[in-house]
Amino acid sequence: MAGYNRKFNIVSNVVLCILSLCCILPFVLLISASITDEATLTVSGYAFLPKKISTEAYAYLFRASGRIVRAYAMTFFVTIVGTGANLFLTIAMSYLLSKKDLPGRTFLSFFVFFTMLFSGGMVPSYIVWGQYMHVKDSVFGLIMPNLMLSGFNIILMRTYFNTNVPEELYEAADMDACSEIGKLVRIALPLSKPMLATVGLFAGLAYWNDWINGIYYLIKRTDLYTIQNMLNTMMNNVQFLKTNALTATESSISQIPTSGARMAIAVIAAVPVLVVYPFFQKFFIRGIVIGGVKG
Repeated sequence: MAGYNRKFNIVSNVVLCILSLCCILPFVLLISASITDEATLTVSGYAFLPKKISTEAYAYLFRASGRIVRAYAMTFFVTIVGTGANLFLTIAMSYLLSKKDLPGRTFLSFFVFFTMLFSGGMVPSYIVWGQYMHVKDSVFGLIMPNLMLSGFNIILMRTYFNTNVPEELYEAADMDACSEIGKLVRIALPLSKPMLATVGLFAGLAYWNDWINGIYYLIKRTDLYTIQNMLNTMMNNVQFLKTNALTATESSISQIPTSGARMAIAVIAAVPVLVVYPFFQKFFIRGIVIGGVKG
């Protein structure tokens, strides 16, 4: 039995190492490509060790550093406010659904689950948010549509409330004449920190990586672009200039580091997430494992 366990541990460690390399190596290749000379990328392709180092891609991006800093500030604002709104609504809905004596609980649970399977589509969504909610060309267009509430997060947190908050604590609170809000704030939330961190991470990543809302709802207010929209616009401009550099006088434009800039854009957008994620990792793992158990 001991020999079997040893072999199993060895195989498991090897498999996990391979999976870890599959996650790490693409990012290493991304960084390497972003600091590789454009001509070298064109001739030799991507390599883990750059044959000729060049920072021209980052130099091109930071020539517009003012716009990038503003876009970063807007991204942080949207991510923080949107994640807070997402957590507030998710907690309120999931706490209600965790109450077994709630009238209409089955219907509400089915309604939330139904939203995970079917969507009205892009056009109805745009009509509702753009024409009736009037979020176009405002910061609300980056926060409210599609991201402010998730059925998956509601079910995840509801399950956590059902399985990890003892019913006896609620009964003791009832004996002390504690209100429902008091039970939520004093009992449920302090015991749900791993799940709060998990849902907050899900929502935060969704807001940080979102660029669809910016394209749909920011028609005139490009000053409200987040970092994803700003970098996407810069990349499109680079590609346009590159493909339209037809004359000899435009030779400097033809030397714009298109491929390197694309890689540098990906690095710039990913670095803040890589910095923040380790602080949430332990809560994330515990929350997703416990909250995923059927309750």
